[in-house]
Amino acid sequence: MKNRIDTYFAALVEKGGSDLHLSEGQPPKMRVHGDIEPIEDTLLTHEDMIELMEPICPPRLWKEYTEGGDCDFAYEMDAQSRFRCNFLKQQRGYCCVFRLIPTKILTMEQLNVPEQIKRFGEMRSGLVLVTGPTGSGKSTTLAALIDYINTNFSRHIITVEEPIEFVHPSKKSIITQREVPVNCPSFADGLRASLREDADIVLVGEMRDLETISLALTAAETGLLVFGTLHTNNARKTIDRIIDVFPAEQQAQARTMLAGSLRGVVAQLLMKRCDKPGRVAVNEILFATPAVAAIIREGATQKLADVITGGKQLGMQFMDDAIWQKLQQGLVTPEEAYMKAIDKARFKNFLPPDKAALANAGGA
Repeated sequence: MKNRIDTYFAALVEKGGSDLHLSEGQPPKMRVHGDIEPIEDTLLTHEDMIELMEPICPPRLWKEYTEGGDCDFAYEMDAQSRFRCNFLKQQRGYCCVFRLIPTKILTMEQLNVPEQIKRFGEMRSGLVLVTGPTGSGKSTTLAALIDYINTNFSRHIITVEEPIEFVHPSKKSIITQREVPVNCPSFADGLRASLREDADIVLVGEMRDLETISLALTAAETGLLVFGTLHTNNARKTIDRIIDVFPAEQQAQARTMLAGSLRGVVAQLLMKRCDKPGRVAVNEILFATPAVAAIIREGATQKLADVITGGKQLGMQFMDDAIWQKLQQGLVTPEEAYMKAIDKARFKNFLPPDKAALANAGGA
């Protein structure tokens, strides 16, 4: 029998939305091409929320949610529609957010991400970080990269996720997917166990604490290829975040470990298109070189922008250059480019006069 919530999921899929928001005392809403819009005007009551949420939640997690206030899991409505689910409590009562997970894993070509990102899938060891804000398509890009490896190389790939999003069938490689906390207690436990499981590649769904980051660096040093994600929006902030997790007395050692094991950073942002409905990805790409390793050891990450800008022949790409390219192609508006850019002065002159005046007043 269908669950009541499936009606809202079907509406989300039909509109091409990415997220469903249900909140007690509010009408149901969804995010379509980056904007939130209502599905209907009816306000959801506490009884509505229980009727919508409880049937799709595993009993153990429902108990955890009602007692603690948070839980995460995946829900499959049908063969074409899977959702990453987050239940939370807020001021007005129950609330939940669902992210649609495409069941078809798109290729790198279909995603139109830079070709040079494939090089990370051809590496045999080290740490590769795929970063970006929530909802920037990190998981989709990583899934395409794992699928590229799975299709072309014979490897043992272990993923540690919370929850499992894209389901990978084993092709040329063996894929082992583990869900936190169902198949292993934590990201750190899953990563530690992978060292004993004849893995070639480990994907860590989120590197959110000192133990996980420290283990990822150790695993990369011992010969595994480790893919990890962080919520940072460029290479410099990514490296700073990794180091800042460590206590002050351990940061020099962490810089040395990161300098030795880092193979690259792919930062990703999604920009709203102006030529048609939808969004377009822009990427900053850093490949580790002796110069990058020296910068990390010195703690002089402000120099990375120059290295990336000067490393175009090596396949590197600076975020603002990627944004500039989309602006020149007429895919995004000057306002969107300005908002997403790191060096806003570069884009200020393209703003309409009223927006430029506001930008000047704000000192940007």
